[in-house]
Amino acid sequence: MTDSHRTDISFITICYNGFKDTCELIESLQEKLHSVTYEIIVVDNASHEDEAAKISRLYPSVIAIRSEVNRGFSGGNNIGIRAARGKYLFFINNDTYIESDAISCLVERLESRPEIGGVSPKIRFAFPPQHIQFAGFTPLSRITLRNHMLGFGCPDDGKYDTPHPTPYLHGAAMMIKREVVEKAGMMPEIFFLYYEELDWSTSMTRVGYELWYEPRCTVFHKESQSTGQLSKLRTYFLTRNRLLYARRNMKGMERLMSVLYQSTIAAGKNSLSFAFKGRFDLFCTTYYGVCTGLFMSSSDTNNNTFKKL
Repeated sequence: MTDSHRTDISFITICYNGFKDTCELIESLQEKLHSVTYEIIVVDNASHEDEAAKISRLYPSVIAIRSEVNRGFSGGNNIGIRAARGKYLFFINNDTYIESDAISCLVERLESRPEIGGVSPKIRFAFPPQHIQFAGFTPLSRITLRNHMLGFGCPDDGKYDTPHPTPYLHGAAMMIKREVVEKAGMMPEIFFLYYEELDWSTSMTRVGYELWYEPRCTVFHKESQSTGQLSKLRTYFLTRNRLLYARRNMKGMERLMSVLYQSTIAAGKNSLSFAFKGRFDLFCTTYYGVCTGLFMSSSDTNNNTFKKL
């Protein structure tokens, strides 16, 4: 349901060769949401077919935008931000869906205090037994840059039904106030894939906002349908982007120690593991990620190595 004079929420989702999932997300939003006014923005991130055109024909009320270049997660979402009219911006993966009209609980959380700038719902895996995927994050460790998702793999038995602050929002489902973009900036496009929501969350908290987990709203996530756990794509960007995150967000000795750890101990351990598995392609990809993570500009928003992988 949309209102030409007032839009509460702009749902922004990225589509890359995921037409079926995107349609299921759109239909779940249109079927379940009645308590808020909203618009749905789909950014087709250079899919092989023109999925934006297909979505426009099937769902005339949806704003479908075609990008002829794959701009990555952040770049695609930034296209959506520029088109959005909502008071709140909800970034949601196209391989998710909702089962109830509880999005208003996220709005309530954002409106409860001016310091709260962003909120993520409870996220559960879509496939049986539908255990919890996300109920908040722990902070990144200062050197290894590792953290954990609270509740991961646990049954949804009420243990994670208490709202609480979280150091980072979850990229699969996160809502922010529009004013946050004005103060913290757009999504950092340098990452392309992985770590962008952690970097953006860090920018939000750096300018004074709190981020929260709100369990009254649940989003279901069809995890791991776009990139494999042992893919060159995933290996490269995770390796590179941990280094970029450290270079962009840490200072002094902590930054030096983290960069050294990522480029030597972590990369060495991962590459040896790949070699033992016979995945010499991933062995080489790891060190490609290290080299680019060390030497590329940490502020270059147009750097895109997607086509090389």
